[in-house]
Amino acid sequence: MAAAAAGARGAWCVPCLASLDTLQELCRKEKLTCKSIGITKRNLNNYEVEYLCDYKIEKDMEYYLVKWKGWPETTNTWEPSRNLKCPLLLEQFYNDQRDYLSQLKQGKAVMLKNDIKSLKPAIAEYVVKKAKQRVALQRWQEELNRKKNHKGMIFVENTVDLEGPPLDFYYINEYKPAPGINLTNEAIVGCMCTDCFFEKCCPAEAGVHLAYNKKRQIKIQPGTPIYECNSRCKCGPDCPNRIVQKGTPYSLCIFRTSNGCGWGVKTLVKIKRMSFVMEYVGEVITSEEAERRGQLYDNKGITYLFDLDYESDEFTVDAARYGNVSHFVNHSCDPNLQVFNVFIDNLDTRLPRIALFSTRTIHPGEELTFDYQMKGSGDISSESIDLSPAKKRVRTVCKCGSVSCRGYLN
Repeated sequence: MAAAAAGARGAWCVPCLASLDTLQELCRKEKLTCKSIGITKRNLNNYEVEYLCDYKIEKDMEYYLVKWKGWPETTNTWEPSRNLKCPLLLEQFYNDQRDYLSQLKQGKAVMLKNDIKSLKPAIAEYVVKKAKQRVALQRWQEELNRKKNHKGMIFVENTVDLEGPPLDFYYINEYKPAPGINLTNEAIVGCMCTDCFFEKCCPAEAGVHLAYNKKRQIKIQPGTPIYECNSRCKCGPDCPNRIVQKGTPYSLCIFRTSNGCGWGVKTLVKIKRMSFVMEYVGEVITSEEAERRGQLYDNKGITYLFDLDYESDEFTVDAARYGNVSHFVNHSCDPNLQVFNVFIDNLDTRLPRIALFSTRTIHPGEELTFDYQMKGSGDISSESIDLSPAKKRVRTVCKCGSVSCRGYLN
């Protein structure tokens, strides 16, 4: 009953090998609620429609096969249409049928409930798969928002295929060091400024300029490091030199692309040019381990290795299994995001944090991209910078579709 306990406390969870149906049955037997598997106080003793599975007409009476929220599929029941008070679920039920028919290239055929006595098995199977996907993506979305530590919300959307949440991906908010790697996360010294924008501050101590203007937009050239105020500094949370450490303020959507690029990320709000958007985080590994993993990833056609070669080439960030929203950001030869090296509490130049800033205004609904070769874009720079993805041995075809597309990611 670990899952039920986790739902009750809301602070922890453990992997479980039991099926969802088994967990739901156990929870109901013990009268326990668990929001993560759909059992709430509202439906613990009552029935709430989760989705519709099938349709038929018997003796001139319309029936729908109902999946009850928080109840296993073995408890599905046929219900007369007069008992259903869920217009949105009915709309989804018929929209999914239309989607299936359109995939069969049957044009804009409309499946009207009065035209048939029952659904074809293939259509009913698709409707159930789509409903299960919708439920799984909603749960994943809730999980992501429980784990993220920034202001911006995370949404998930798939209107393209039946792909569900990735099975082997774990959301983290900061670097995860591999065994044997030490990440020092406490600064030794900090500034004594009362106004970091005008006084000699952390960047000056590091021999660089303050990275941000009064509008908190990036004003330095790519390749120049960002030194933000740290936990030892006397300035407060509203300091103009604390940007990256606050996390993304924007609501973003992980969505399924229609061009064969898998998952992508789009913004749901306007992002002004030169604004901080997100960090690229993952597991920090040695360059030697990165070479070993890179060979495996090459065979799968995936690219998640990012060399931390600001001053040396000792470490790499691997976001394949552990990462944040940036794990899903796709490549483009004409990107709208640019990489910068950031130092806050950890001042080890071998281990910069990776921040992505907008190169231009990005409008709501627009996909976020960065160049895996880290070439500059827009008005910021047209020069390549030192921070670059790990070297790949197999050339991967680029699908960005931009006018300036180089044809390959590497």
